[in-house]
Amino acid sequence: MTKPAQQSGNALTGIQSNGVSSVKAVLFDVDDTLVDTKGAFRHALSTVTTEYLSADAGLDDVAMFFRADRGGFYRAHTRGEMDHREQRMRRANDLHAEFGGATMNDDAYDAWDVVFEQGFRDGWRAFDDAVACLDALEAAGIPYGALSNARFDYQVEKLVAVGLERVPMLVGVDTLGFGKPDQRVFALAAQRLGSAGSETAYVGDELDIDAAAATSAGLLGYWLDRAGVAEANAGPHPDSTTTHEGVEVPRIATLHEFSARIGAHPNGASAAVMDRAQNTLK
Repeated sequence: MTKPAQQSGNALTGIQSNGVSSVKAVLFDVDDTLVDTKGAFRHALSTVTTEYLSADAGLDDVAMFFRADRGGFYRAHTRGEMDHREQRMRRANDLHAEFGGATMNDDAYDAWDVVFEQGFRDGWRAFDDAVACLDALEAAGIPYGALSNARFDYQVEKLVAVGLERVPMLVGVDTLGFGKPDQRVFALAAQRLGSAGSETAYVGDELDIDAAAATSAGLLGYWLDRAGVAEANAGPHPDSTTTHEGVEVPRIATLHEFSARIGAHPNGASAAVMDRAQNTLK
């Protein structure tokens, strides 16, 4: 369900009645927000498809199935219900069951994961709009950082590998032992950034656990709809806000649009906020 943009109000976007943004800090999701993780999964799965699955398994179908995670294993991991290895092994065996691969025991899975992980890492790329967005935030004096449902050090390594080492990791799934949509991870990330939740935008690609959850936690959640889900559902002119379970959030298609929406230019963003964020990370 979507609502017209004129109904969104200033509280959703952090834009005040005088047109000035109240956003003083920005938190980013990493995967499929700053980094094209979907593309990296596809790169990894191309080798898996060739080496492990039936001859008639198509890469498009394989990639869609793996990303869908019909068993909800990754989200169980983010709730602290299983470790990373278990969730990926379960997803791998689910994939094999669907596309004619053999059921893997621990040893077989370990060999599979070497192939998958190497292909995944080789496929890591930053989105083209990530650097420009970060440049705009820096020009406006707006501090930023990352909050992710993946392991902290793994995401640091990923950001460095794609040339986004200037993005400080603030909270990973292992920081508290659970991840989004729990409100505590958003609160901790804003605290580590040195900003108030009400003045902190959070940008992520998943409507429910990113944008809506951030908004429920008191932040300014933005849904980054790179895939054009809203357009597919609503036609060529999707609304600029979207509602998930009663929580309305702004929808953006690119990070260029995000920086423009918050008016990312030097508009009095607090130098003290930047100083607090830098001191926190020392």
